[in-house]
Amino acid sequence: MPDTPRPKRRFRAPSVIPGFGISFGYTLTCLGLVVLLPLAALVAKASGLGLSGIWYVATDPRVASALKISFGVSLLAAFTASSFGFLVAWVLTRYDFPGRRLVDAVVDLPFALPTAVAGIALASLYAPNGLVGAQLAKLGIQVAYTPAGIFIAMVFIGLPFAVRTVQPLIAEIDKEVEEASATLGATRWGTLTKVVLPPLIPAVLTGFALAFARGVGEYGSIIFIAGNLPYVSEIAPLLIIIKLSEFDYGGAAAIATIMLGISFLTLLAINLIQAWSRRRFGYV
Repeated sequence: MPDTPRPKRRFRAPSVIPGFGISFGYTLTCLGLVVLLPLAALVAKASGLGLSGIWYVATDPRVASALKISFGVSLLAAFTASSFGFLVAWVLTRYDFPGRRLVDAVVDLPFALPTAVAGIALASLYAPNGLVGAQLAKLGIQVAYTPAGIFIAMVFIGLPFAVRTVQPLIAEIDKEVEEASATLGATRWGTLTKVVLPPLIPAVLTGFALAFARGVGEYGSIIFIAGNLPYVSEIAPLLIIIKLSEFDYGGAAAIATIMLGISFLTLLAINLIQAWSRRRFGYV
């Protein structure tokens, strides 16, 4: 039987609400003024250094170390937040227990807290004389003023994104599908990997991308717990602030442009994987 041709996508889909031209123009105008114009100004500022100047900034050992810490820890924190976020979303959606609504509200706290408040709270908690840091110090483990502290701060701010993106889809999965899978002889692991996870993969990847993007650009909640030691726990956003305080606007713009390029390529790769997973598992 020949494959059924997929319907062609049209630029303008029919809608009961008129005004496509005005709405589309308004959308492009807002995106241009709010997003594209500032980014273009940033790139234009950095281009004043030339490719050789940008390369010189990128290969500076201190800048390279800060970029490695920012992006490396962000990827690890986003992966951790996605994993734990999936479990938290599953528990909040599938189980009913005393205080569930309270726990569900607590998930959103990192959204509401000022980043400086979160940073101070984490630093006081994980400092060598803090409640948790003192116990870890007895085991020879130091969290504050190390990349481990940056990791914890990024997981803290990224967890809500991972939970909220996957939670609605978990709620839409009918429990009867899992029961049918078990009736047909599938194990719990088989039901999880072949029935439950496939429709959730795009949402998990979306949460991963959001947590990663938030972690890369985070500043307030990290500087208090990071210690900001060059080559050890200094993040790229802090280095941009330092460049600006030294009136090195070209250097700050170059670092920001490098971060923009790396972030764009990383998010593009994640979106391509997400699109592939939608086609692979039949979810458009």
